[in-house]
This record gives sequence, C-alpha cells and structure tokens, in this order.
Amino acid sequence: MTLPSAARGDAGDAGETADGAAADAGDAGFAGDTGDTSAGPGTVRPGGRTARVRAAVLDAAGDMLAEHGFHALDLAEVARRAEVGKTTVYRRWGTVAGLVADLLTDMAEQSLPRTETGSLEEDLLANAALVRRTLSDPRQGPLFKAVIAAATGDARTAEALHRFYAVRVAEWAPCVEEAVARGELPRGTDAAEVVRAVSAPLYYRLLTSDAPLDEAAARRAALAAVAAARAGAFVRTP
Repeated sequence: MTLPSAARGDAGDAGETADGAAADAGDAGFAGDTGDTSAGPGTVRPGGRTARVRAAVLDAAGDMLAEHGFHALDLAEVARRAEVGKTTVYRRWGTVAGLVADLLTDMAEQSLPRTETGSLEEDLLANAALVRRTLSDPRQGPLFKAVIAAATGDARTAEALHRFYAVRVAEWAPCVEEAVARGELPRGTDAAEVVRAVSAPLYYRLLTSDAPLDEAAARRAALAAVAAARAGAFVRTP
C-alpha cells in the first residue's frame, strides 16, 4: 500500500476530527510527550496527545493483524477503528509495512523485563513461561503468526521482526552471562544462542502443529536449553 495522492483523498478528509488535526499539528515526534497513561502490568507508556494517538492506532493495527492477517491490513480501516483521522495515519506511517514496523517497535518497548533469580535454570524457566503466555494468548498468538508470515514476503516487516527479537534476546542474555560468571556454564558460551534455544521449540510448535502450548512444553524447552548449555553446546567456536 502506498500513500494516496491528493486527488485520491476522500471528500470526508476535509472534515477530519479536531483531535486528529490537533495531533497532526503537534507532530514533531513521539518523544516530546510526557505524562502517564494506564497500561498493562509490567508496561510503561508515555502520555500526551501524540502518544495516545499512536497507542490507539497500534492497538487497532494489532487487532486487525490478529483477526485477519497482514494482507487484510488497511490504513483507512485502522484509522476508523482507532477513531483517528485517515490523514494522520497516512502521514505518520505511510504504508502498512511502516505501521507494522512501528507496532513491533512498540511491542519490544512494552515487553516485560527479564526475571532475575540468581539461577540460570529458574531464569530460563521464567523466560519460557513468558514466551508461552505470549504465544498462547488469544490475541498475541495470531498476531505473531500474521507478522511472521508477512516477514517471509516483505523485507521491511522482516527487518522490523528481526529488530524485535534482537531487543528481546538482548534483554534476557545477561542471565546467561551471569551464569557463566558464576561458573554454571562454560566460558565462551554464546548467551544469545542459549536464549534463542529456549523460545525456538515454542515457536516451532505454534507454527507447525496444533499441539497445545502448555506449561510442560515451556518447561521442556527451558530445561533442554539449560542442559545443552551446561554440556557446552553453545560455546563459540574459534
């Protein structure tokens, strides 16, 4: 989807809501807003008009992705659901891929921080439990399926998805690095690879089977990663 030309603009755009127009007028960037808005447990979202518009649009986009997939995502329909002027959405995000990229950025920013128990096994069990809860969520599971499917055919979505996972892996890698420092794992263990090994079986189950993403599956994934790491499977080769 590309930006519409002025000739293609709907006649109704001239009557865009005051809120949408005001948000456009102050749109120097998202970072300038301050204040708090309500958010889910473990999340912090900035306040201010621009941030509220962004949150509403990203929530609407996430709902549409979960319901209908990437190819059904339409900027005008996202704007309608978010109760935001269409020109606001086209101006800020431009394309569906741009909107999905920002959605993934926001998801990475809002993700829960890593658990710190002082034990590699407990830390990775917590990581597996978090991944399982996310992928088995009625909204988040379909959303991730849609984005992963889209990333196979859209380079910008793929890049955004890679950034998302890079952020999440970097968030949890210190628990492995600390285990190396405590002597729980061999020197040279690749922390990022250990973290990926925890979530990989859960994503595989999500995408390739109808088997439930239950607590037993999460526990198996974590303990298998711990055992492999202790055996030196993730030590970097020279």
